[in-house]
Amino acid sequence: MFLRAVEDGKVPAGSVLVVEGLDRLSRAEPILAQGQLSSIIGAGIRVITASDNREYSRDVLKKDPMGLVYSLLTMIRAHEESDTKSKRVKAAIRRQCQAWIAGTWRGVVRNGKDPHWTRFVDGRFELSPERATAIRLMIDMFRQGHGAVRTVRELTERGLTMSNTGNLTTQLYKIIRNRALIGEKTLEVDGEQFRLEGYYPALLSPEEFSELQYVADQRGQRKGKGEIPSIVTGLGITRCGYCGTAVVGQNLMGRKRQEDGRPQDGHRRLICVGYSHNEGCSVGGSCSVAPIERALMGYCSDQMNLTRLVEGDSGSAVRAARLAQARTRVAETERQIERITDALLLESGAAPAAFARRARELEERLKGERREVDHLEHDLAVSSAATPAVAQAWAELVEGVESLDYDARMKARQLVADTFSKIVVYHRGFIPSEEDGRSIGILFVSKHGNTRILRVDRRTGEWQASEDIDAPGALPVPDAEPPH
Repeated sequence: MFLRAVEDGKVPAGSVLVVEGLDRLSRAEPILAQGQLSSIIGAGIRVITASDNREYSRDVLKKDPMGLVYSLLTMIRAHEESDTKSKRVKAAIRRQCQAWIAGTWRGVVRNGKDPHWTRFVDGRFELSPERATAIRLMIDMFRQGHGAVRTVRELTERGLTMSNTGNLTTQLYKIIRNRALIGEKTLEVDGEQFRLEGYYPALLSPEEFSELQYVADQRGQRKGKGEIPSIVTGLGITRCGYCGTAVVGQNLMGRKRQEDGRPQDGHRRLICVGYSHNEGCSVGGSCSVAPIERALMGYCSDQMNLTRLVEGDSGSAVRAARLAQARTRVAETERQIERITDALLLESGAAPAAFARRARELEERLKGERREVDHLEHDLAVSSAATPAVAQAWAELVEGVESLDYDARMKARQLVADTFSKIVVYHRGFIPSEEDGRSIGILFVSKHGNTRILRVDRRTGEWQASEDIDAPGALPVPDAEPPH
């Protein structure tokens, strides 16, 4: 701060700076520290060290140039002492981390900040009840798809705070990535990362944390916008069955509403981007989203339908095998990092650049592999949970989705994102020339590749599944990614 004030001209020439010693002025590398001293003196400021009553100024150094040599020697000694102390502290922290991981020590590692939802009492960490309640509520709202501003407002209205600084929207995204939620302290010492499991009391189980990371990775797609959040668009999965481009929602909120204040069904529409941008979709027009939403909610509220959609013929064994393979890749990458780390520790001099570069590459690969494991664990949990309870979760949202309740629609949006990889809409029917004006065709593709076909009455939302009708032949599922 003082150096910045000198550079900005806020400290007038002729001022005097008194320090205990030059080591208090700076402990940077000697050449940098002397440069800082020269800048201060060059601004016309006198520097006096109280420990030896020496003065450093233009006039004094002109008379005694050896003062510069003395200052440089002093700064070299100060830097060496600081560097030695830093190395000792880091070595002590590394030994503590290694002992914690080995299970031979359970003390406090004085490095980094502890999470705000914990407190240190009688030699151990425990959860702070009010803070833990705030964090749990924040996580629940995040899972349901609520944005940071709405979440912070809810916390404030309930008199809850996430940290000592109150409720800040930027805190939310940092907290959900913090492995302290599962009781783990993560720290880095000279480029080496340590994870101390069980260091803090856990707020979430590892499975819950993995699910949270999956939701966070999908955050950009899951956030609902506007007065009426869509449950089928804005997720990057809904596409036109005729041209393969994205299907987007359009709410005509200025039109005449129903008696209860809700917009008319026909005023909430789906339209193909290819058609709206004149890119040549073969079937023009749009359709109401209301019958599609009714068909979707009704189909998934039936436990038998949901089980067939999520499980199908693939079963959980295949997903479990994929998860095992992903975990094996993580373990192998961790072993490679450990071998490189051991090699670096054996080096007496500077670490070879190739070793350090390889270590960084492996760290980046490990992050991606761990995200893959988190996603597979989430998918396996979702497929394993295809029980009456999950179907009931859909059923409980039917009324709220129909009445355009914001919270219910956000929860339904989350379920849609968890369940489907594609929703293909044929807004004039599977065969437009024959079905135009009567039905809407929908093709669902689950996260595990299972496909279901629905023919939906465009006025009522009543539907027939492919098991109950003559399937319209092999329908093409667009492969091109929709524009975002």
